[in-house]
Amino acid sequence: MKTQPDSNPDTLRQSTDTVISIKGLYKSFGDLHVLRGVDLEVNKGENVVVLGRSGTGKSVLIKIISGLLTADRGSVNVLGREVGELNEKELRDLRLKIGFSFQNSALYDSMTVRENLEFPLVRNNKNLTRKEINKSVEEVLESVGLSQTINQMPSELSGGQRKRIGIARTLIMNPDIMLYDEPTAGLDPTTCIEINELINEVKERYHTSSILITHDLTCAKMTGDRVAMLLDGQFLREGTFEEVFDSDDPRVKSFYDYNFTEDRV
Repeated sequence: MKTQPDSNPDTLRQSTDTVISIKGLYKSFGDLHVLRGVDLEVNKGENVVVLGRSGTGKSVLIKIISGLLTADRGSVNVLGREVGELNEKELRDLRLKIGFSFQNSALYDSMTVRENLEFPLVRNNKNLTRKEINKSVEEVLESVGLSQTINQMPSELSGGQRKRIGIARTLIMNPDIMLYDEPTAGLDPTTCIEINELINEVKERYHTSSILITHDLTCAKMTGDRVAMLLDGQFLREGTFEEVFDSDDPRVKSFYDYNFTEDRV
């Protein structure tokens, strides 16, 4: 049952199924027009995949969503807040509700897995007891299937394990939204499937809503409740994976061929 509308911005998201709403988004870097009037909505509990070749603006899109970049024009509403209207404190508070899974996992090489996971937790929750910290670390490691790595260094982990730990570090803050930047990049096919399965498990276990940016069609098919294809700064097609690729449009077919050419390199 839906709650009644609330004027408090922090509870506004409870009264709607839409957690991210983007309208008329434009972003350029000098003469390079990256996003040209993008519209996109993400509903609560939904994984939306943004497909596109390298350099099409996928990463720019999620950086604008998280407030790391500023749009030239358009509206970006996240969890009931207009991102472009937030001051620094409000933006920091919003980012605590957004988990950002970086392509390179962004782990601190000088810290153990435990210390990497503790870092964001302690920095943002200074009143936690040691018992509470340990419990959070152990639970999130268990959720990504890597409890045994707790005292290891990142250099001792495989690429897939580092990716899992990077996801765990975002989950320890219990985000409402997950933003995945090329989650399967650089991984072998078997590990890619494992990461895709983990992304789906995260959605079910943590009730997250997600945007995944990728050019990996297997990732898109396995994880996407909805797929949006970004081309030349605009969304060319949107729907289920099957709906997007059920097309005679040569741009769609060339993307399909390009994807598998990339996989063979």
